[in-house]
Amino acid sequence: MKAILIALAVTLAGCDPTPPQPPEAARSPNPVFETQIQAMEKARAVEGQVMDAAEAQRKQIDEATHQ
Repeated sequence: MKAILIALAVTLAGCDPTPPQPPEAARSPNPVFETQIQAMEKARAVEGQVMDAAEAQRKQIDEATHQ
């Protein structure tokens, strides 16, 4: 009986109720991926500007052809 209690006490003593924190490298994105993400965000912004300009040009062409 004592052996079971001692084994249980040792097992429970080895348990930590808080989960381990992930290493800092795992939490922060890879710098290579970060630059790629920034490039994609810039490309999306430029794409929006290009699409707006193309729409404005289409409207001008439609107005010129309907007169």
